[in-house]
Amino acid sequence: MSESTMALLTARARRARPRSGLRTLLRRPFFLVAAAIILVVALMALFPALFTPLDPRACDLTMSRIGPRPGHLMGYDIQGCDYWSNVVYGARTSLQVGVLTALFSFTIALVAGSLAGYFGGVVDSVVSWLSNVILGIPVGIASLVILYQFRSRTVWTIVFVLVLFSWAGTMRYMRGSVMQVKSLEYIQAARGLGVGPWRILRRHVIPNAVTPLIVMSTLSIGAGMTAEAGFSILGVGLKLPAFSWGLQIATASQDGNWQIAPLLMLFPATMLGLTTLAFVILGENLRDALDPKGRR
Repeated sequence: MSESTMALLTARARRARPRSGLRTLLRRPFFLVAAAIILVVALMALFPALFTPLDPRACDLTMSRIGPRPGHLMGYDIQGCDYWSNVVYGARTSLQVGVLTALFSFTIALVAGSLAGYFGGVVDSVVSWLSNVILGIPVGIASLVILYQFRSRTVWTIVFVLVLFSWAGTMRYMRGSVMQVKSLEYIQAARGLGVGPWRILRRHVIPNAVTPLIVMSTLSIGAGMTAEAGFSILGVGLKLPAFSWGLQIATASQDGNWQIAPLLMLFPATMLGLTTLAFVILGENLRDALDPKGRR
């Protein structure tokens, strides 16, 4: 068997390894619990009517901050709206911010990191310089300053700011992974067979280098959701009448509302914490399944 044939067989084995690792995930209870939580939250976001028949905007001020009672699992918010409905409908915005941030950051990091890591030279210098500039900016202060400039802040505003400062870190993971993969024997064999650089990058390098980026993007979903909540608490996030867990936490923290009705803080904070933890567990398990060398 020739060296080039052996190298190509090695490439196929490397691509088959993640599929084998994914099968082991079904045997991990923590992964299954995390996946179940994420599934429920996703269903809440997509089909809120499955979880509550009540309109979250139907309010009665006489019921303001009254606790749980029959038919109202979480009681009422400050305006006398059913709080369970608010939490259910808030899942969409919170999850949307996290997923869109992770998706756009993944795309930018995938393209920029692949080009910089594989071609090097001027491309690598420009991309690395841009990422260093972004990483050198104090993200917290810069985010607040940018968001403060918008009179009306939407989901897309929040996502824009989060993506602006999050792609650089994930790009460096992708760049390093591509540089490691492109020096392997089966890549050299493909070049020896006359395969073009773009085909090698698309068919061989990216599929075998993208694992760290997938894991980082999974972890960043929860980080994006938490950041949205932080912006709302600081007064530069979403505003009423929008629905989000972060906005509900911010509203509960104002004017001592959480001291009068602690459940107003507890319910959205619990949902946000559980969902964020679920994505962290999901990312950790994906790392172990897709990248056995990264196991501790």
